[in-house]
Amino acid sequence: MTDNKALPPVVSAEEWEKARAELLTAEKEATRAQDRIAAQRRRLPMVRFGEYTFASTDGPVTLRDLFGEHQQLALYQFMHNGPDHFCPGCTHFTKQVTDLDGLARNGVAWATVSDMPLDQMAGYWKQKEWTVPFASSAGTTFSADCGAGGGFLLNLFLRDGDDVYRTYSTGQRGVDRILFVNNMLDLAPYGRQEAWEDSPEGWPQYPTYG
Repeated sequence: MTDNKALPPVVSAEEWEKARAELLTAEKEATRAQDRIAAQRRRLPMVRFGEYTFASTDGPVTLRDLFGEHQQLALYQFMHNGPDHFCPGCTHFTKQVTDLDGLARNGVAWATVSDMPLDQMAGYWKQKEWTVPFASSAGTTFSADCGAGGGFLLNLFLRDGDDVYRTYSTGQRGVDRILFVNNMLDLAPYGRQEAWEDSPEGWPQYPTYG
């Protein structure tokens, strides 16, 4: 991004503190709303999910296997855009999947699956030097059964013994809460600089994947 001549107005320290306090009130209201939503999310029922076998570089793995020793599993469905084409949004997302050890310490495993053939996934993971666990759901109905419909989706699962249940899913802007870069940009003066944002006149804005 190049330097931009559009700048926020310059005010006194007292005026800035007043404006910041007004925004802080709105931010606290949003935080309390998120807390209420999280409490509602923890009270969602669950639905039993079928048995699936995926392909991995270590051989066939089942959905149950992806839990490892943990009771909870976060599973991201990476879009399949065809041979030699990779979703820029899923790539942006996967680059920011970190501290899986921290998740594991809290009883949550992580894996990424895609309808891409295993060789295509393995090559891309190697190219990007990703260490995120992955498997290919190609040839299964897993993506369709989740409702991803060829898109991307984040699912949360819970197991009771060997029985697997889906407790939550989200897509589109719902995955924003995970993305370090996106959330930091929301705090920056120019925001994400994407065309859909409501920004002041003259702020730099570009197509989301431009």
